[in-house]
Amino acid sequence: MATAGDADGRTAFDGAPGEGRRCKTLTDLPTEVLEFILCVPSLSHVDISNAACSCRRLRDVCHGRGKVWAHQYALRWPRLMKSYRQNESWDWLAEYRTRHAVGLQIRRTVESISKRFFTEVPCVGQVLGDSFAEIESLGAPEHFCEDELISILNSDRRRSLTLKYYAKKILYFLRQQNILRSLKVFLDQPEEQQSALEGAVLVDQYCNPLADVSLQSISSQLDEITDKVKKTLRTKNPSHPSLRTDQGGCFVVEDLELQRQVLYALNSVLYDQLQYKGNECDYYNPLNSYIHQVVLLRRTGIPISLSVLYTTLAQKLGVQLEPVNFPNHFLLRWCQQPKRSTDIYDYIYIDAFGKGKQLTAKECEYLIGHQVTADHYSSISTMELLLRMVGNLLNIGKRGEGNEKSYQLLRDSLDLYLTINPDNVQYLLLQARLYFHLGIWPEKVLDILQHIQALDPSQHGAVGYLVQHTLEHIQHKRHPAEPEAKHRSAAVHAEVHYSVGLVMKHKRSGYNCVIYGWDPKCTMSLEWITTMRVHQLSNGANQPFYNVLVQDGTCRYAAQENLEPHSAPLEIGHPEVGRYFTEFSGTHYVANEELQARYPEDLEETLHTIQELYGTESAETGETTAKTRSGDGATM
Repeated sequence: MATAGDADGRTAFDGAPGEGRRCKTLTDLPTEVLEFILCVPSLSHVDISNAACSCRRLRDVCHGRGKVWAHQYALRWPRLMKSYRQNESWDWLAEYRTRHAVGLQIRRTVESISKRFFTEVPCVGQVLGDSFAEIESLGAPEHFCEDELISILNSDRRRSLTLKYYAKKILYFLRQQNILRSLKVFLDQPEEQQSALEGAVLVDQYCNPLADVSLQSISSQLDEITDKVKKTLRTKNPSHPSLRTDQGGCFVVEDLELQRQVLYALNSVLYDQLQYKGNECDYYNPLNSYIHQVVLLRRTGIPISLSVLYTTLAQKLGVQLEPVNFPNHFLLRWCQQPKRSTDIYDYIYIDAFGKGKQLTAKECEYLIGHQVTADHYSSISTMELLLRMVGNLLNIGKRGEGNEKSYQLLRDSLDLYLTINPDNVQYLLLQARLYFHLGIWPEKVLDILQHIQALDPSQHGAVGYLVQHTLEHIQHKRHPAEPEAKHRSAAVHAEVHYSVGLVMKHKRSGYNCVIYGWDPKCTMSLEWITTMRVHQLSNGANQPFYNVLVQDGTCRYAAQENLEPHSAPLEIGHPEVGRYFTEFSGTHYVANEELQARYPEDLEETLHTIQELYGTESAETGETTAKTRSGDGATM
């Protein structure tokens, strides 16, 4: 038990009973013990800083390269510890300060985005170029920036929705830039060093930058499949040369019969045991093209993705197969001669989509229903394989329904295609038109158009039209019109019954949605009104219409008579929710400052409606409302 301070003012501890020696102070304890005490999880970085300022002894114990600051760093940012080599000495205090400062800078940048880029109508696929440039200009370690963005995304699920919305967009962009750099390094390698699997993983990562996709995890799964094939092969031929090789070894089985044994064992394991198959029912699902989905999760794909899987496994077992860019159906070819041949009839063609079925050249034509010339049976490079893989994704994006997902896929696949083949005028023009249509990144549109003009002057007409309208867009961006605020108290809005933030149900279609805007009457074109049969409604177009975010990810414009408040409000899983709302309170969504500026009287109406429908506000809702109202006052 601690006693009063000793003569020099230091806190002392009682000695053992019967001992006349002087009591020891805290600072007399061994360094290891002090480090143990200062590494108690309840102590924060502020506590450690205060302790280090109290005396020289504790300052020495809390030195930057010691255990105490290493513990503080690991406690606060555990994800970052994998970035540090165990056997190296680090100034943990300096790292802590840098990471803390980067976190503050990132949050300030993300918090400022909504004010600068908010639009009432969803700008599908919006690119926040200026903000990305701001983050890159910080010069901060990239892994620090990413860790702070992930920390924002992992915070309370129902709160800070606007902050998370923009943090997710920035993280998406930053990861894609890293993957593009890796892809360019990959493409600069000699052709014989380019692995189809690695290229497919890079395509997958670029289209799914927020997913946990790694070459290592996919390779590990392929190693497990290879072991299963070897086990099957051992039962047929215990002395097969493929059994003596290490995984990933570069070797070739020369004997044709031994190669055949490998392929039969591979077919047995891949299609019979593990049930991999071609996805005939949902062929145009983009997931079929992502190698981590094919290998790790779904075990189904399209011809090209299954061919990458098949040829990688065959190569691990000593059988060399070549990709064939066959029309409408990607194939592999297996040479039946000791040396590589130019005769298409010297090859067996393998249909990885059709459970590894082996075909003659003539049977390949039956597969697609028409004859083709001999050049369609030629092998292609890894770069050409990736172009076809990305081209498939691009076509799926074109076939999309014009929603956020299809536009994002179209953008991502165009980025990839033009990274691999940067001078393709057709796709450069498509990229420029896409960005122009979406109203995003006009400065980049001008760069693309300038590149097109240099490559092909005959495109002057299309380029000139886009240049003129893009310059107008840039001018408009520099002098944006002030948004109109809609006041419920205005006489023209007297018939508007519902308000922003209410969770609704569509009476006819049954979908759940949240209101993010309204008009006193339908403002759509006559063509839209006719197509949507608005005149068949009892009140026609002469009634309030609401902009709603729907649970299925779409944005719709719904008539008041078709909507009713949801009996049991639930969260709406729409990707654009964070653009308009800062949190879900349990009964309604709370509009962010930018949306409240557009509908300044809706918050009070929403709370009044909530009280009438669901009873008294919860304490959480009341607290949120108080904060929001005070914020509104400052803004307005």
